[in-house]
Parts: sequence; C-alpha cells; structure tokens
Amino acid sequence: MPDWARASFERRVPIRMTGDMNVARALWGRYLDPMSIGADYSSGNHPATEGQLPKGDLLVLGLETSCDETAASVVRLTPDGTATVLSSVVHSQIDDHAAFGGVVPEIAARSHVEMIAGVTERAMTEAGLGYGELDGVAATAGPGLVGGVMVGLSFGKAAALARGLPFVGVNHLEGHAVSARLGAPVAYPFLLLLVSGGHCQLLEVRGIGDMSRLGTTIDDAAGEAFDKIAKAMGLGYPGGPALEKLAASGDGSRFDLPRALLGRKDCDFSFSGLKTAASRLAQTVETDQDRADLADAVQSAIARQLAERSERAMKDYAEKHAHRLFVVAGGVAANRTVRSTLESVAAKHGFSFFAPPMAYCTDNAAMIALAGAERLQLGLTSDIDTAARPRWPLDEARALADPVHPAGRKGAKA
Repeated sequence: MPDWARASFERRVPIRMTGDMNVARALWGRYLDPMSIGADYSSGNHPATEGQLPKGDLLVLGLETSCDETAASVVRLTPDGTATVLSSVVHSQIDDHAAFGGVVPEIAARSHVEMIAGVTERAMTEAGLGYGELDGVAATAGPGLVGGVMVGLSFGKAAALARGLPFVGVNHLEGHAVSARLGAPVAYPFLLLLVSGGHCQLLEVRGIGDMSRLGTTIDDAAGEAFDKIAKAMGLGYPGGPALEKLAASGDGSRFDLPRALLGRKDCDFSFSGLKTAASRLAQTVETDQDRADLADAVQSAIARQLAERSERAMKDYAEKHAHRLFVVAGGVAANRTVRSTLESVAAKHGFSFFAPPMAYCTDNAAMIALAGAERLQLGLTSDIDTAARPRWPLDEARALADPVHPAGRKGAKA
C-alpha cells in the first residue's frame, strides 16, 4: 500500500532536525514556518512575504477542522485592531462520536469532507459577502488530528487559489490565544492560560506570532482529565460539561485527591495522577450523591492546580510588565468553576481578568479568521504548499531547544 493511502494520513518521511539548537534557543517566542524551523514568522520586522501591507479593513474567511467541529467564519479587522464577527458557523460531530466515548479520527476526517463546503457556504451567506469581497483566507494548519486538519487546509488553499487571494495557515493554538480579542479590544501584551482538551500552557503573549512558553503540562491536559474521568464515571461524551453539571449538586470535601508537583517551583502542570486516582474512585462510588461529590472534587482539584500555577506565572509576569492582564482561553475556560477560581486569583494579584465569550472558548473558525487577519495585516502569508501538522507548539523554538516531551516523529509537542 502506498504511503499516501495509509489511513492515518501521516507523512511517511522522517523529520530531520537541521541547524544548531542554539539557534532555536535564540528564537524563543518565535512562531516558525510549518516547513522550516529556520524561517522567522514573528511579528517583528521579518515579514514572510514581500509587498505592500494591506490598508483599511480586512475581511477574512477562516476555516477550522482540527478535531470534531467543522467551522467557518468571516471576520472584519479594522486598522486599529477592532474585530467584528460577521458570521460563525459550527457543525459539531458529537453525535457521530458519542457511541465511542471519544473522537474517532477517521470518522472525524470523513465528516469534515462531507460538511466543509456547506458550512463555508452558509458562513459566506450569513456574512452577506461574496468571495470577491474577501481580502484573504485563513485555515488551521495544525496542531490536531492531521486527517481533519488536511480537509480544512486543502479547502482553504483551493478557495484562495481560485480567487487569487492571500492564504494564511494558522496555528490552532494561536487562534485560541487571540480569541479573547473577539469579544473586546484586548491589548497586547498579556499573560495567557491556554487550557483545552489537548493543551494546557501558560504563555506570555506579546503579539501575533510572538509568544513565550512559561509552563506546560508534562503529561495530560486539563480537558483530557475532565473527559477521561467523566468517561470512567459513565457520564458519556463530551465528558467535561456533563461532569460540571453533576458537580453542581455535589460536595467534594469528602474525597482527598492527589496534588501534583508540589515540590516544584516552575509553572508546569500534571494531571495524570489526578486522572488515575479519580478513575479508580469512580469504580467504587455507589449512589448518585457519591458520583456528584466525586465530580465536585475533581472539578475543584483541576481548578486549584490551574490557579496555583497561574499564580506563580503572575508573580513572574508582574516583575516585567506594568500592564497586568490575565486571559484564559480554550474549551476548559467555559467551565464556570474554573473561571471563577482563576478570576479570584487574578484579582488577588492586581491583574485584570478576561476570557472569551462562551461561544469562542471551544473550537470555532472566528478565532482562526482573526489570527489570519492579524497576520495578513502584518504582511505575513503562507506558501500554498504549507503542510498539515499534527504537532505545532506556539513557542516552537523553545519546544525544540528545551523540550518537555521528546520530539518524536510528529515533531515537538509543546
């Protein structure tokens, strides 16, 4: 069977690390080209393409297919940085995956193929625009389930080629990083907690494509812990919202769950021990009240660890910046207990707190359109041969030079 026919859709060429890792270390905080770690995609004076910067408002179509939502959106970005969402259409695959208790990559990819054209057409219709009125097309190029990423990426490239529009391949995590700017004029720089099903990171965000990792998970993400513990408790998929609903009637004080990395002074996270302990306890609970109490204990434990690490990052950040803004983004930011706990910590340390509107916490294409528009505003575009990436850290140079996880065949993880 030829490589291109493999069900995983993964490229079968070995990843080659070129150059000195000291070069990568010198570029910490840089957003690097999907095809070459030597390219500088920062927000500094090194645009990826030559030519005049666009003037006036920008209208950008964004596409998102990195996991189990097929999404399209049109966003207008003004020269002063004000973003307006003209349309945002999301097709969820929850029903397709519920029977399996989680996302099945092959089912997700096939659903994206079936839905991407219709979802995009609806987004354009709701925005009241034709393709001729767009200034660019942006699509998620990774990280994510690479079979799904390829669908939106290929569709976006085709749309850009057909209409002669600039194309921008967007890091999905950068979309989450700027998502707060969809709801209000949030100014750079800010301290970001990016917390979702697959990622949990603290980052200093100085601008589009200019972010430094302060801490990351050394094993599981917070959203993954929510979902897998919920699955062990028989709550179905998606587990996070179900666990939050159950926890509302519980009292978690009766359960003593483990606290991770208490002896470390950095900003890294760990949720594997909590996940294992709670999953084992889930096999012993007998009544509905027991399950509610365990759900509350799990939710409180996750919120507590997020708050503890964020508090450490705030202390370090405050030493360097007078502008103290703490932004929480990603799917877990929709959890009300997590939000309120983090908001209290921010107030304690003199930080303003902001999180995206609920609709933009989970995966959506408006955040991809905005990230693409901000890049286009700086004259940053992507080559048409930009590859889909299963892994793509925001601070890729640091992930390569100071890895928390081995890089592996798919590249650096975080």
